[in-house]
Amino acid sequence: MRSASESLWGGIRLAVTVALMLACRASEYEDVGWNPPYGKPPQCVDIPEDLRLCHTVGYTRMLLPNLLEHETMAEVKQQASSWVPLLHKNCHPGTQVFLCSLFAPVCLDRHIFPCRWLCEAVRDGCSPIMGAFGFPWPDMLTCDKFPEEDVCIAMSQPNTTEATRTTGHSLICPPCDNEMKTDAILEHMCASEFAFKTKIKEVKRENMDRKVILQKRKKMLKEGNLKKKDLKTLVLYLKNGADCPCQQLDNLGNHYLIMGRKVDKQYLLTGIHKWDKSSKEFKKAIKKLKTYKCPAFENVFK
Repeated sequence: MRSASESLWGGIRLAVTVALMLACRASEYEDVGWNPPYGKPPQCVDIPEDLRLCHTVGYTRMLLPNLLEHETMAEVKQQASSWVPLLHKNCHPGTQVFLCSLFAPVCLDRHIFPCRWLCEAVRDGCSPIMGAFGFPWPDMLTCDKFPEEDVCIAMSQPNTTEATRTTGHSLICPPCDNEMKTDAILEHMCASEFAFKTKIKEVKRENMDRKVILQKRKKMLKEGNLKKKDLKTLVLYLKNGADCPCQQLDNLGNHYLIMGRKVDKQYLLTGIHKWDKSSKEFKKAIKKLKTYKCPAFENVFK
């Protein structure tokens, strides 16, 4: 019996295949819609294994420059890497197909863009997750740019159920995803400007947020732009987290790895993991923090 993940990926590959069949038929028509002002004609290239966002999307060749005007593979990798953590959140089953139709468009004789309804479904499913980390849905992915009725890349026939359905996504507050895996901890770290070890003094509800008041004593792991005077009175907010479960905030007796970033005038909690030296994954993550190279989130989510 196939697992749920295998069934999901099978469905995605089938959807891509159907989309490609439609796209091939589209070559009979004139190229309509908006086209990026390329400096050079697109060429077919292999999707490299280290393009993690799209290496498993269901096809092996892509156009370069892509539909986001990235002209080199180095630029594609750098920009696409920022989106890999979003795939792990399972916020919508069409996330990879949507993003890869832009970052690594399939090789055809015309540009095939994602359907507007797919963009809207992915945006509606994933923007709350991004918002919890202080990242807005970026202007470069504004959904009204994409075709509504022309041939376009889609997961399946658009309908309300399919467009809004999520797979494997829990109601746990995104920063509280406490799966003790090295990659997950490093992803939270990369989405954060600062990190430290400390205890939590008190948690209060404030409107739709949770206000996290910390103990004064903190051991810094990543300082960012946080100043000493700010650190003493630092209060973090779990954005829109008043009602979603956060197991770490239920037991205030532990030490935690606390991560955050400043958005506007607030400091947001972007990650919280129990400080557990008995966990090999946690110890590995802490060891890798000093040398780990994070994707440039600020260059993408703006």
